[in-house]
Amino acid sequence: MVRLLGYFFGMACVLFLVAAAGVAIYLANVAKDLPDYAVLNSYAPPVTTRVHAGNGALMAEYAKEKRLFLPIQAIPDRVKAAFLSAEDKNFYNHPGVDLTGLGRAILVNLQNFGSGRRPVGASTITQQVAKNFLLSSDQTIDRKIKEAILSFRIEQAYSKDKILELYLNEIFFGLNSYGIAGAALTYFNKSVTELTVAEAAYLASLPKGPANYHPFRHPEAALERRNWVIDRMVENGYVSQSDGADAKKQPLGVTARSTGPSLFASDYFAEAVRRQLIDQYGEKVLYEGGLSVRTSLDPQMQLAARKALQDGLVTYDERRGFHGPIKQIDASGDWGKALADVPALSDVPEWRLAVVLAVSDSNVDIGLQPPKDGSGKVAADRQRGTIDAKNMQWAYRSADGSRKTAKTPAGVLNPGDVVYVEKLGDEASTSYRLRQPPKVQGGLVAMDPKTGRVLAMVGGFSYAQSEFNRATQAMRQPGSSFKPFVYAAAMDNGYTPASVIMDAPIEIVSGGQVWRPENYGGESGGPSTLRSGIEHSRNLMTVRLANDLGMNIVAEYAERFGIYDHMLPVLSMSLGAGDTTVLRMVSAYSVIANGGKQIKPTLIDRIQDRYGKTIFKHEERLCEGCNAGDWQNQEEPNVVDNRETVLDPMTAYQITSMMQGVIQRGTAAGKIDLGGRDVAGKTGTTNDEKDAWFVGFTPDLVAGLYMGFDTPGPLGRGGTGGGLSAPIFNEFMQAAVKDTPESKFVIPPGMNLIPIDRKTGMAAVDGDPNTIIEAFKPGTGPADSFSVIGMDSTMAPEEILKTSPQANQAVQTGTPGLF
Repeated sequence: MVRLLGYFFGMACVLFLVAAAGVAIYLANVAKDLPDYAVLNSYAPPVTTRVHAGNGALMAEYAKEKRLFLPIQAIPDRVKAAFLSAEDKNFYNHPGVDLTGLGRAILVNLQNFGSGRRPVGASTITQQVAKNFLLSSDQTIDRKIKEAILSFRIEQAYSKDKILELYLNEIFFGLNSYGIAGAALTYFNKSVTELTVAEAAYLASLPKGPANYHPFRHPEAALERRNWVIDRMVENGYVSQSDGADAKKQPLGVTARSTGPSLFASDYFAEAVRRQLIDQYGEKVLYEGGLSVRTSLDPQMQLAARKALQDGLVTYDERRGFHGPIKQIDASGDWGKALADVPALSDVPEWRLAVVLAVSDSNVDIGLQPPKDGSGKVAADRQRGTIDAKNMQWAYRSADGSRKTAKTPAGVLNPGDVVYVEKLGDEASTSYRLRQPPKVQGGLVAMDPKTGRVLAMVGGFSYAQSEFNRATQAMRQPGSSFKPFVYAAAMDNGYTPASVIMDAPIEIVSGGQVWRPENYGGESGGPSTLRSGIEHSRNLMTVRLANDLGMNIVAEYAERFGIYDHMLPVLSMSLGAGDTTVLRMVSAYSVIANGGKQIKPTLIDRIQDRYGKTIFKHEERLCEGCNAGDWQNQEEPNVVDNRETVLDPMTAYQITSMMQGVIQRGTAAGKIDLGGRDVAGKTGTTNDEKDAWFVGFTPDLVAGLYMGFDTPGPLGRGGTGGGLSAPIFNEFMQAAVKDTPESKFVIPPGMNLIPIDRKTGMAAVDGDPNTIIEAFKPGTGPADSFSVIGMDSTMAPEEILKTSPQANQAVQTGTPGLF
């Protein structure tokens, strides 16, 4: 018997050794192709790029995986406790594989064998790190063995906190959110430090299967799983019994965060920044690089710009009648579902969609669009309201000409019509005004002239209506708003604001073609000063001035100011016939406003990488002594302005003074009122009134805009820069400067201010009612005689006398040098 037992023991030993050798060979084969776990040391996951306004408010986020990396020290203990309780309560005690948990899982799976239940897993957090970072998700024995081997090695190489940090920043939570920081924002719109016990427990329940515990599709399963995690936290001693009970009483409280910009009205600005980042760094860096971008946007100024442009577009559109309903639906039964499915303008919250329920001669009964919850279910509540006849009188006229004029609401709307409405009065009011999205569009830009920082940008009525940015992408003719640069070129080349140019019909013959430009309105004023020409936007004077000056010089100035990259040197371009953008025009006016310094328009102040290192900043000026370690009675640091001077500061002031006249007595007279502040600007109206411009500035702020149809067409009678765009500029500037200190345009040293007759350009006579103070450079002044630049040699003197009272006066008084 002993000999037999010895024999069996020997055989068992041999078999054990053979099996051990087989296992060793198998493990060696499995282990030889294991990935290098050292890559975990240089973990750099795809991280969300965040874009902020100038005041730090979040504007937008860009990511393929919404993730924000958080070091383990920044994650609260209650959040760690929730995940340890849900996933691996022995995490800080096992060597990478939890043998106790593994044995328990094997027993449970044996008991459930044949029941159809899903096998219970026993992966530790370390094993999940090994799988997520280094292995595939294949459900095979080989992969599980590799996972275990890697877990042992990872535990030997890294601390427990480092492994937990990797896990919490990598895992997927559903709703396209990755990592605990991204999940906290996505599900609760909170930072990780603000999460309650209940919220942390719900997030900890998601890694097992985000789709199974979706807060809106499977709310009961989500609540049950969250409460199970809370119970484990109590059981493991992380939460007291009473706190756990209180946490379980709380609802899920998920408020899914919007995927759009967080800062209201910043859509166009944020998209322009996104395009710039892609051009500068590429899509991979934008969507995975975790950049922190500080822009130049001023949120309050942006709101003012949005409101001013929208008010102007709506006012113009409503004057031209009603376009008709957005859609027709059946309003006889429960209209809520059909109305809820009609897309609304999400970025115009002041307006709501409504369906017409009944129409009478005195009012319209409407039903308001009901909201949807996160799962897309329509709210049961059906709110109603009324549009009084007086609040829709503008719609009595049909924009398409199908009717001339209706007399009551019954002639405009029918039951089932879907329209936009805006609430009147307080929150409790049920009175509404009829609205409609305008067909006319426009773009507006506001800029700091000293730095080029774009402070506000509006690219159209609504980003939800059209993502096309008319401030930066629309190529439009600037019309007469280009004229100041023709006059600036003249001021730099020997002309003065008092130089006199003929304002009379002219023919330009080129290549067998005859061009006969005209002033707006068709009239002409005879010999007039340059100041008068810019104040009243005289086309004929501008063409003669450009012809006398030479279009090559005008083209060089236009390119120097950045209006065009390459301007064709033909006379029609002097009237703004080339295509450019609002942003370029505002940048060019900023050069005049800041005294002639070149600027680079910018939407971005600074960009930092994921580690906080600054990789871009707009400010290029040098500061001598700004980085001193301490103060030792030295002088204040000196910021060296190394920007190129592209315009004589004296010329800049002369043009500014002339454009002040545009507002005081020219084409924008009576349209701009900033309470006595210094303000200058220029209107612009293109051929057939297709575009209406206004660009203007105070000493500290430049703003410009245009109005026009996306497919250029006539704006109709009164569709001028002074009639349409100047009031929008005025509304915006009043809001933008109301809380800022008042400042004046600076007169350059050496400039001579001389009283002249604004009609003749000659020195003023005492008591002359036409006297104005004109700015002259040293060595220049008013003319001693009345001479006319650009007078057609075929024009008889008597013709000049007919068209020019001031010329006639000069002859009568014997002033020499008339012709």
